Formats: sequence, C-alpha cells, structure tokens
Amino acid sequence: MSLLSLIIALILEQWRPLADRGGLFDPLARYANYLESQFNAGEERQGMAAWLLAVLPAVLGAWLIYWVAAHAGPLGPLAALAINVAALYITMGFRQFSHAFTAIHLALKEEDLPRARQILSDWLGKNCGDLTREEVARLTIEEALTASHRHVFGVVFWFVVLPGPCGAILYRLAMFLARRWGAADPSSASARGAFGKFARDAFAILDWIPVRITAIAFAVVGNFEDAVYCWRTQAAKWSDPALGIVLAAGAGALGVRLGMPIANVDGSAADRSELGVGEDADTAFLDSTIGLVWRALVLYLLMLLLLGVAKAVS
Repeated sequence: MSLLSLIIALILEQWRPLADRGGLFDPLARYANYLESQFNAGEERQGMAAWLLAVLPAVLGAWLIYWVAAHAGPLGPLAALAINVAALYITMGFRQFSHAFTAIHLALKEEDLPRARQILSDWLGKNCGDLTREEVARLTIEEALTASHRHVFGVVFWFVVLPGPCGAILYRLAMFLARRWGAADPSSASARGAFGKFARDAFAILDWIPVRITAIAFAVVGNFEDAVYCWRTQAAKWSDPALGIVLAAGAGALGVRLGMPIANVDGSAADRSELGVGEDADTAFLDSTIGLVWRALVLYLLMLLLLGVAKAVS
C-alpha cells in the first residue's frame, strides 16, 4: 500500500499541486507561537515539553484515524489508502520547489538574469540582486537538492518506516519546529535561549538516516565515485554537516562545483566551503539536477516495489 499511496500522491500533485500551503501551515504556526509563549523560559526541558505537545497529538491522532479507517469493514483498505494519499499530498511537496526551480531555469535560458535573481530571492527569502549568472545557478542547484531531500525523500523514508501517515506527519512537523524554534540564526537563538535546542536535536536525529539514504541514492543514479568522495571529504566542512552530506553527494553525482563564498549585500563574503568536483554551475547543470532528483525518486520507488515483492513471497 505504501508504494501505491506514493504513486497516487505524486500523480495527484503533478496534476493539481496544492495551491495554498500557507492555509495549512498558518494554523500550525499560530499553535507553535502559542506553545512558545506559554513554555519558553529559556530552558531546554521546556522546549522538549512544547515539542511533545506539538508533535505527539498530531502523530497519534493520525495513527488512530488510520487504524479506525483500516478496520472499517470491506471499505477499510480503500479508506486507509485515501488517508495515506491525503497525508502525502499535504506533506510531500515535490511541486513546492520545482515551480521556482523551473522558473529560474527558464529565465536563465532566456538570458533574463534580473528575473532569475528575483525568483531566487523570493525562493530563498534573501536579497540575490547582485549575484552573477553562475552564482544564481549554483544556489538554485543547492536549494533544489536541499528541498528534494526535505520535501520528498525524507518524507518518503519516514512514511515507509512508520504505520500509515504517521511518519510523514512526524517528519514534516519536526522539520517545521526545528526551523521555527531551533533556527541556527544567532538572533533567533539568543531570543529563545535553550528552548529551541530540543526541536533542533530531535530533527537531527530523525534526519540522520534519511540524509544518508538520499546521498546514497544520488550516488547510485549519478557519478558514484565522485559522490562518495565528496561526501567523505567535504560534507563535514559545510555549516550544516547533515545537509552537507546531501549537497556534497549531489554535487559529486552531478560533477558540478557548489558552495564557495558568495558576496553578501554589504560586500562581505559568506563563509561557504567548496562542495563537489568538476565544472562551474550553469543552465546545463540545472537540467542535470532535475534529472538526478527524478532518477533518485524512481530508485526509491523500485526499492519499495522489491521490498513489497519480497514480503509477498516470504
């Protein structure tokens, strides 16, 4: 059922992508703000209590609804399938990043660098107005690899591991709270004290296996030797070592150089280590990136199919 749910959800999202994700996540943001206002006194244990109150009711509630639906007589399997598809449709978000990626790709092909910069600025939420063409392509590839992991492969992994929709909901909630309460931004961290540490650590634990599986998938469907080499030698130097695994393996699989310093608006250079090997990023590598992500997704689906067949014959 997991494989069928994934295929239906992917087709549904490609056919009719969810238009207003803000309408779904705005209530969650308000609830997170409420919990923070009630619990945050600058201590980690208070952050843990708030995290558990935000995550456990949603995950357990999803499991209960799924269990009741699955045992609802002859239509139980169909109802359970519908719940799984709905959960994946809300949490997976393949088109959430592919739309911006495609728009930047098209703008660069049309030699419209200002439009590509503006789309990238909107996507990243920061000023990209002074970036060169190569820097725009480089950041676009990095963001696409990051988003493909966090919005697709990480969700798929936990969806398969836990029953029903529980894993997908757990992963997306943990990621949301890690960004909201456990952001690495110094101003955010100082304002929250140790409150966000548990959210950050919980997501790091949940993401430990998925980042490595995503990196392996990129290596298998891309340049295996370069992907593994970059993973081993470069990932730990990235500001977020876990995300560095995905980016380094992806860059090596593509044969493109990512990372490297990029000038900030104030003229200073952002401290970014080099990832990958080979050539500088350009529009050709944007084509290669989307191909890499799709091949990795097909590999995921094939592995699920093989696991299903093995389970059926055992």
